[in-house]
Amino acid sequence: MHALKSMVRQLIPGPVLSAYHYGNAFLGALINNFPSQRILIIGVTGTKGKSSTIEFLNVIFETAGYTTASTSTIRFKVADRSEQNRRKMSMPGRFFMQQFLADAVKAKCNIAFIEMTSEGTLQHRHRFIQLNGLIFTNLSPEHIESHGSYDAYVQAKLAIGHALVRSRKRPRILAANAEDKESVRFLTLPVDLALPYTKEEVRPYASDERGSTFVLENTTIHVHVAGEHNMMNALAAATMARAFGIEPSTIAAGIAKLRIISGRTEEIQIDKSQPFLAVVDYAHTPDSLRALYTSYKGRKKVCVLGAAGGGRDVWKRPEMGKIADELCDHIILTNEDPYDEDPFAITASIALGIKHSRPEIIIDRRLAIRRALELAENGSAVLVSGKGSETTMMGPGGTKMSWSDADVLREEIARKLFEKKTGTATVSPPTP
Repeated sequence: MHALKSMVRQLIPGPVLSAYHYGNAFLGALINNFPSQRILIIGVTGTKGKSSTIEFLNVIFETAGYTTASTSTIRFKVADRSEQNRRKMSMPGRFFMQQFLADAVKAKCNIAFIEMTSEGTLQHRHRFIQLNGLIFTNLSPEHIESHGSYDAYVQAKLAIGHALVRSRKRPRILAANAEDKESVRFLTLPVDLALPYTKEEVRPYASDERGSTFVLENTTIHVHVAGEHNMMNALAAATMARAFGIEPSTIAAGIAKLRIISGRTEEIQIDKSQPFLAVVDYAHTPDSLRALYTSYKGRKKVCVLGAAGGGRDVWKRPEMGKIADELCDHIILTNEDPYDEDPFAITASIALGIKHSRPEIIIDRRLAIRRALELAENGSAVLVSGKGSETTMMGPGGTKMSWSDADVLREEIARKLFEKKTGTATVSPPTP
């Protein structure tokens, strides 16, 4: 079925396929009576940090008394209902977005937060969504194969900015990470209010594996999710919240409530006797991988990674290997989402960037995680990256296998602790 769909897409001329997707977007809005006109909507776009920023937005606005809805790579939420995103798409199509907004209106939500992607713009999923605000987090090369070039990828992201410009709502508010070189493209869009945000404006700030602090209008904000990148995600949400009139004290109270973001520097601990850190993270670009590893300075790091999925973003594989080589004490390369590509070929591409250490290659992801835990010492950190909160692993021909890094890590930690208590041992396979 996957191969058939790919063949059909190749046979249909691009303009015809684009018109088909545009028509679907319009029909979805029409069937649901254009729901975006009846609810506040904030979009979030960028290469990294979109889902985490949405989680920060959600908790801030809930603390301020709003009834919220959100859709992201992590989950779909409408008022008190929440379900994990199992679709392998951050911004689903086929009428999903319009139906989601209609459900939010029906549930009497005041505001909806939407993760908006470049892949979604290719299929016009951003159309007929009237935005009140948009956050731009950052931009770095990704999805180059599907877009054709980095500039085409940038233009696809800018299409979301132009959706804010076209919105009939007022005021149209844009918040952009001014530390990113592409932010000027967004900050110069003709909207009603454009707000740059940077770390320098919230000094004194500090960040480590326990979280971050920064100062917003003389109010200290405590972020309980690890890493400076998550401080920036919290700052993005705080900047937009202030534009909506939410006081810094309320923002601080909201952010302080958020202790875990599923699959984002998520610490897995099943027992207080666990003498090492175990972390699951979604990092799937060179920048995000570096951000993950530098969040755990001073610890021995055992790193499990598999780079990008098969058939896409091949360029970044050796780059991710290079970063792991620089920052990890032990590297285990494993399977991630191979699709129709040979997993050994993918790991071999990552290994090209590793010059100073000898990585282990264990294609079975569970066994790779088990091996990482065998290598964990007191005080070290086992960092499992790439899948985050995803619930499936993609294989040949569009096949899916149920998978959860967090669940597998919990199971393997339990195994390790049990073996330690009983004196038994399970040996992982040797490196090929």
